[in-house]
Amino acid sequence: MIRYKIVEDLRNTLSSLGMRADLDLSVEPPANPAFGDFATNVALQLAKEQKSPPRKVAERIAEAFQSPWVNKVDIAGPGFINFRVKPYAVFQALLAASANDAGFWRPDVGRGRKVLLEFVSANPTHPLHVGHGRGAVYGDVLASLLSKTGHDVWREYYVNDIGNQMDKLGKSLHARYRELCGVDEPFPEDGYQGEYVREAARQLFSEIGDARRDTPYETIAAESKAYISNKLLAGIREDIALFRIEFDRWYSERELYERGVSSRVIDRLRQDGWLYEQDGKLVFRSSVLGDDEDRVVVRDNGVPTYFASDIAYHFEKFERGFDELIDIWGADHHGYVPRMKASIQALGRDPEKFRVILLQFVRLLRNGEPVAMSGRAGNFVTVREVLDEVGVDATRFFFMLRSGDSPLDFDLELAKQQSVDNPVFYVQYGHARISSILAKAAAAGLVPGVPDADELEAQLVLPDELELTKKVLEYPHVLRTIARTGEIHPLAFYLIDLTKQFHGYYTRNKGADRVISDDAARTRARLTLVELVRRVIHDALDTLKITAPERMASVGGDNEE
Repeated sequence: MIRYKIVEDLRNTLSSLGMRADLDLSVEPPANPAFGDFATNVALQLAKEQKSPPRKVAERIAEAFQSPWVNKVDIAGPGFINFRVKPYAVFQALLAASANDAGFWRPDVGRGRKVLLEFVSANPTHPLHVGHGRGAVYGDVLASLLSKTGHDVWREYYVNDIGNQMDKLGKSLHARYRELCGVDEPFPEDGYQGEYVREAARQLFSEIGDARRDTPYETIAAESKAYISNKLLAGIREDIALFRIEFDRWYSERELYERGVSSRVIDRLRQDGWLYEQDGKLVFRSSVLGDDEDRVVVRDNGVPTYFASDIAYHFEKFERGFDELIDIWGADHHGYVPRMKASIQALGRDPEKFRVILLQFVRLLRNGEPVAMSGRAGNFVTVREVLDEVGVDATRFFFMLRSGDSPLDFDLELAKQQSVDNPVFYVQYGHARISSILAKAAAAGLVPGVPDADELEAQLVLPDELELTKKVLEYPHVLRTIARTGEIHPLAFYLIDLTKQFHGYYTRNKGADRVISDDAARTRARLTLVELVRRVIHDALDTLKITAPERMASVGGDNEE
């Protein structure tokens, strides 16, 4: 809140000096808190066009700067401007946030912008693995945070239910079924080896016996593919539901062909001169638009490629009226991004409105050692295995603990610990601890609430209290940052830091007995602060679809029950 007031006042100062005020102004806490609450490098940005050393520009800005939120302005280094915020302003902002200020709880940076967020979209050829799990949590959290910041978000799962992979799946089922019928023949070399295929075959055999023992695969291909893919998709839907995720639409690739979207898009690309024939294939001139080579969209047998389907699907997304498309993919798809952007540009859409977030791999650990592969899946650990072992709360939180472009080590044993070493437990324990304080206060007839910021400033005199207030007021900035960058890990880090500050305040000031005291005015002020901390933790956990318990078992001798 205060940060954006300072930005506004800084823009007004620049305008009054005849300097450019339309810059992307950076106002951030300095690396060393001794320099102040916030700092800006605007003088370094403006030095060249002002034809003056950065420090001289900083001096002019500092001298002219006026703000009711700031009581001191300093210049450091080559021209950084540091701001020290008035404690009164901090507590004034605390009261505004406590009074349900909409700009605090739901900063409207999206202004109704329509965003289609497609994530997971795993082929229904195997159960979801932990990499899909990371993508599922990432997409769901980002969608929730975009919604919270004023975007109109649509969640979508794209089901690749046609093509070569589905054919291999159908052949794998048929081969396993024939094994159960006593037929001895080699398993398809490129077939799916997981135990889940055997499970489906056993179920099919229990339903029809050996009725299709000698039926050629080609005769029942469509039926075989549908049988096993529907079972796998049902399992994926169950996993997604266990993750507390709801998609607005499960979009079938088959629809693109049944409704003629693919043929219409290919015809348009052909008419606009973006396709050419080569050796019986139809090829897209993607190299002209930034890809490293041209790409086949229709094979020499007349069958469209997956790329052709993806072009049609993304074009259809824009046709539905979305302002921005966000896809979440595995990092191994990085080479696919330029060809997709090329196709969007060729179809007359702005490729800058298509954003891809690439997620690095997940490594499961147990006591520091890699976890063995799953027998059921064949060559990977399934999402269901992780959910069954550590629970939804820990799984969701642990998937947020690294930037998307960094590999993630997921320690199963740590995720199960009920200790302060487990970050999700630590945050939930903070919420429970504050809930216990508030319940104790309510039983004594004490409730949060002070008349004005003067009262807060007079009562919250400990350095811990001022710093905790500043930290809790950073919440809307974290939400704005995520909306701008698409990176969700800052919220997990913020929650951990906020909880750490609260636990430190609680411990150094002798716990609930210092929040609740014989001084009624001071008690009300402290209850106002800790109640806002609780509400921020609760609001963030609720947005992340992680439970915020009111009571938890004691840790390290503290009893919150």
